[in-house]
Amino acid sequence: MPGKTSLLQLIKSDVQVVDGDGILMAPVRRSSPGLEANRDYFDHRDWAEAYLKFCHRSPEFKDRWVAMTGPWSGKIVVDIGCGPGNVNANLEQVPLLLIGVDISIGALSMARQFGYQALRADAQELPLISGFADLVVVNAALHHCDDMAMALGEAARLVAPGGMLLVDHDPQLSAWDFHGVGLALWKSRLVIYRLMKKGFHRSAEEQGVALASEIHHEAGDGVTADLFRSVLEPRGFEVELYPHNHDVGASILKGNIGKASTKLRWGQMLSGINPDTSAAALSLMCRARLTSAPQAS
Repeated sequence: MPGKTSLLQLIKSDVQVVDGDGILMAPVRRSSPGLEANRDYFDHRDWAEAYLKFCHRSPEFKDRWVAMTGPWSGKIVVDIGCGPGNVNANLEQVPLLLIGVDISIGALSMARQFGYQALRADAQELPLISGFADLVVVNAALHHCDDMAMALGEAARLVAPGGMLLVDHDPQLSAWDFHGVGLALWKSRLVIYRLMKKGFHRSAEEQGVALASEIHHEAGDGVTADLFRSVLEPRGFEVELYPHNHDVGASILKGNIGKASTKLRWGQMLSGINPDTSAAALSLMCRARLTSAPQAS
């Protein structure tokens, strides 16, 4: 792509966008409780600022992502579900062009301070042309989409030949398949977190909106290896999967999955899940490279 490529040049010719104070706004044609909850959460300034401060900002996160993607210099990068800009707030990369896509205007206004060109759009119906991005990242966002396969397919559509798609921090279904006593323990956390005013649970209102946005983070739901392979391999991607328990850096490339917190390990053991296996790792990171043309349908 030319060195001066802008976000506006990458919008589909049949999509009308408007400029809202530096944020390009595409039509959002679908609506759902989950979509609205994602928008409402990050449009609440105090909640978005807390998310930016505390989520995905660890040294391990940065170490893992830099090892996975390499430097972003000279690349066109798209961050889908960018929120208030957490990924590049942590990584501090300077790509040729960094596009942040989110449903929340409030989040996008914050993301701009970290180098993002902002696009308000639905991750399941992106208004961008195909095959232009060197790197597409989807962090802690896929499980917030009603149709994860559709959102994953849209992300994959943007990747240029030889480019990379990186997806991280979505719950792995097999790790969260709680039942019986383990399920009861998992549900009880909501009351405990509220009393502690922890994270997204500082008030009944914040907890309610946050939970409504976590569409595929229920017991027995989440991403699977089959989801990634079935969506990406027919599109010509070579798929690598890395299960992990979040506080893991570059050693993930050597098979280190880390260790979950005690409370989650107890929930798994009480549900008949061995917490020391790859299937019990809380997230399933996917690194996929576009190596060939999509298979004919």
